[in-house]
Amino acid sequence: MPSTRYESSGNVDPAPLGQPLQFYPSGRTAKNRFFKSPMAEMLATWDTKVLENRGIPTDALVELYRRWGEGSHSWGVIITGNIDIQYDHLTEIGDMIIAPTSQTQGERFEKFKALALAAKANGSLIVGQLTHPGRQVSYRVNADAVSASDVQLEPKMGMTFGKPHAASKSEITELINGFVHAAEYLEKAGFDGIELHAAHGYLISQFLSRTTNKRTDEYGVQTVENRLRFVTEIVEAIRGRVSPGFIIGAKLNSVEFQKGGVTTEEAREVCEILEKEGVDYVELSGGTYEDAGLSWTKESTKKREAFFQQFAETVISAMDQNRKMRAVLAGGLRSTEAMLGALKSFDAVALARPAAAEPRLPARILEKNVSGAIRPPEALEYDLGLALFTAKSQLVQITRNQEPMDVSNPTTWDLYSGNLYAWFEKAAADGDKMEVIRAPEFSGKLVPYGTEC
Repeated sequence: MPSTRYESSGNVDPAPLGQPLQFYPSGRTAKNRFFKSPMAEMLATWDTKVLENRGIPTDALVELYRRWGEGSHSWGVIITGNIDIQYDHLTEIGDMIIAPTSQTQGERFEKFKALALAAKANGSLIVGQLTHPGRQVSYRVNADAVSASDVQLEPKMGMTFGKPHAASKSEITELINGFVHAAEYLEKAGFDGIELHAAHGYLISQFLSRTTNKRTDEYGVQTVENRLRFVTEIVEAIRGRVSPGFIIGAKLNSVEFQKGGVTTEEAREVCEILEKEGVDYVELSGGTYEDAGLSWTKESTKKREAFFQQFAETVISAMDQNRKMRAVLAGGLRSTEAMLGALKSFDAVALARPAAAEPRLPARILEKNVSGAIRPPEALEYDLGLALFTAKSQLVQITRNQEPMDVSNPTTWDLYSGNLYAWFEKAAADGDKMEVIRAPEFSGKLVPYGTEC
């Protein structure tokens, strides 16, 4: 049966989404305005005991990125899932990892090269998202977390986190060097750029936000310069070590829905400084583990689709109108009409979960075959946890040369939801062993990849 989709209100011309986008100062050009936004994939190697065996890209990951890069109308920019910079500070078990000791030779490096080559085969740009969880590391992975300050994150979404300590000056230097090494490593592996994950409550944003930064030294929040020092030192160090044509981007919160969290005014300050530091683009999102903000709770948000558009527009509209740094809107965009509306204020649109449900979505939109993404049942629209696990399962299916399950089909969703809850029980029984790490399996029938329903 045909997929149920988010629909545009009338005939819309997707041509603006197909226009090239040039970046400054790198000078690189994306072939269209579609960004594949980062997702947690849980597909890299994992070892509970030998740290150096963790985080190597697998053949499955290479295949996944080959699919995203397939075809003349593939994604303009493909941003990877988390690439952590330490073996024992992971955003998700099964993340890719480039640690300071990782060498530009051997299996890990060859697999990163293969991933880049597969993603770029038809002109897409491949950008690696560099991430450090800071205090948001699971206690199972590391009970001793590092952060801007020792502000504990209470259990959220069924997870318990490590107890953070305030990073020492030497640790800050090591962390900066870790980001720099990973950026150099990725350039040598054939990547076109990196994106610093400075949103969603991860380490860099922990330095930016008053809820997590209680420092009184030069990395505190007393002045704009101090508040931004950690991220600007990372950017400056990377820019000094990569070639001029290497893209540097950043994922930022346009708003945090909590007292003391980053405001839109503070987000604007971050953007202005990053532009001066030579950042090519910002991917504007919002929310933290305390309040993700990823829901259509208001009628105005439902109509606009994008969760953070009004906040991100405030950030961008207050900047210099001659800005060269590109602004990318992330979060909630589903119909061609809404994407075109976003282009009135932003330079590109970023999609995550729709890229798991339909890797060829940009091509289908640009070729006027569809006017929106596949629409899941309400249970997924309004439950972020369920939606994220569903996307992970779809990613696995793509790696197996299968069309990802279409959860807009009620029968498919009923079957998979049973699989999902059975997996949750299995994961709960796993406890601290960290052996149940891969996505839930779908027990229904799937068709070969490329089969049109």
